[in-house]
Amino acid sequence: MTEVAPPASRHAVAVLFVDDDPVSRKIFARMYADEFTIVTAESAAEALDVLAAGAHEFAVLVTDYRMPERDGMKLLRAVQRDHRHVIRLLATAYAEKHVAIEAVNDAKVLRILEKPLDPAQTRAALHEAVALYRAQSLERAMNERRAAALRETLGFLAHELNTPLVTVRGSVASIASRYLPPKPGDPPGVACFTEHEPGELLAALERAERRALYCQSLVSTFVQSARDAYPGAVPQQVAASQLVEALLDEFPFERDERAIVTRQVSKDFALPGRRDLLYLVLCTLTKNALIALRGRHGPRLVIDIGEEPGGQRRPCIDFIDNGPGIPPDVLAKLTREPVTTRAEQGGNGMGLMFCRRVMESIGGGIEIQSTPGAGATVTLYFKNS
Repeated sequence: MTEVAPPASRHAVAVLFVDDDPVSRKIFARMYADEFTIVTAESAAEALDVLAAGAHEFAVLVTDYRMPERDGMKLLRAVQRDHRHVIRLLATAYAEKHVAIEAVNDAKVLRILEKPLDPAQTRAALHEAVALYRAQSLERAMNERRAAALRETLGFLAHELNTPLVTVRGSVASIASRYLPPKPGDPPGVACFTEHEPGELLAALERAERRALYCQSLVSTFVQSARDAYPGAVPQQVAASQLVEALLDEFPFERDERAIVTRQVSKDFALPGRRDLLYLVLCTLTKNALIALRGRHGPRLVIDIGEEPGGQRRPCIDFIDNGPGIPPDVLAKLTREPVTTRAEQGGNGMGLMFCRRVMESIGGGIEIQSTPGAGATVTLYFKNS
């Protein structure tokens, strides 16, 4: 194996040239090393070893057809199977029709180059192959990011669904445990349950219903987003005030929690991005604030829709509470690390990290300000339309 690199390569990726003729290898390396990192191999076996070693990011394979032991076609098939991202070119002095058909159909080569190689045509083919490799690499990276985001979203959604479903199950189990079997002489059609306090069972049923409705609202939101993604579908525009109103209608507030939450609209705006993800963000921030406010005297949560004061005047939504605030050491890690103070209650610290990633994906951001003992303000910033 030999390697020739240009003094200042415009291409960080490499080209692997395979030919059993040492003169051909030397000419190819000298001809194109001004622009590409050229690695040469004298056989199919050596070429596969070079690819497997992973010393370079190979974008292009150019192989001769007629070689001893294993011909170029066998090498191309092996590379397609084991290194399918490498763009393949076949160089041959033999113009048999079956070779061309086999190369295109079986080995999926991008180009067939006729030997002796024409310098201009070969350089153009290398440029085309590298450009294709880069485009495909970018597409793969984007798909991997989408897949990672989808996995994260589904995982977070599962967590958000599981928490209220645990409450539903607990409420149903509690009610079932209070059931009294009928006694002789009891009127038909009447079921009896015991209560420790008046209204206890009704409260459990209402609690279960609120959680079930919340789960249903999450699922419905994601279903609508899936419909909006259909080809030709017109995505539904939603205003910030509408999404906050839906949150207040559908969130499973405990007892009198709804009464402590108020909404203010200083300046409404249309929300970018996916409604389902933004709805999850609002639910997460509301849940965090309400948990922080439990047991506080005169608790209050204000959701303010407006715009950032100062220069940029970005649209924003503020979640302002008068809770205990956030300790400075915890505040420094929020949205960056999975920090939770509710591990015993099933918290995993991923909520604010999820919120940050959703906001950054639509060109926005999240900022948290807090003074211990004086509450906290979480601001969602959106990019100007």
